[in-house]
Amino acid sequence: MTRIEELVKEQAEKHGRQRTSLMPILQAVVSSERYLSEDAMVAIANELDLSTADVYGTASFYTFLDTVPRGKYIIRVCKTITCHMKGKDEIIKTISDMLKIKLGETTNDRKFSLLQANCLGWCHKGPVMLINDEVYPEVTPEKVTEIIGKYLKKS
Repeated sequence: MTRIEELVKEQAEKHGRQRTSLMPILQAVVSSERYLSEDAMVAIANELDLSTADVYGTASFYTFLDTVPRGKYIIRVCKTITCHMKGKDEIIKTISDMLKIKLGETTNDRKFSLLQANCLGWCHKGPVMLINDEVYPEVTPEKVTEIIGKYLKKS
């Protein structure tokens, strides 16, 4: 049994093997592996007796369930109209220039990925940036430069 199969089995024991267990198992795999590999989705389908198309369809629908490898630090910038009006394009440009990547890309050292999110739930504090689970409200290009600088110094 592979490590992924063991992880999926452990999560199925914890959450159950019914269709409603799919999301918590997908989230647990992403939390552990940082993305959902094809092998992981097949293992989940087998464990829950679902089609792989059903598992992939669910995984690919949700923004936070990555189906491709991402960086250690996943930067998500809110793309709602509110954040757009408050300068999210400047934020994305600042991050892009700093890390030398475009939206949807990951740095060569696999340290950072830059993505947009449909809504981060902080419209009253836009523009908003999320790095992994850390929320950064009311960011400016200057604040972003400082924040990313701190992450660049981390190993």
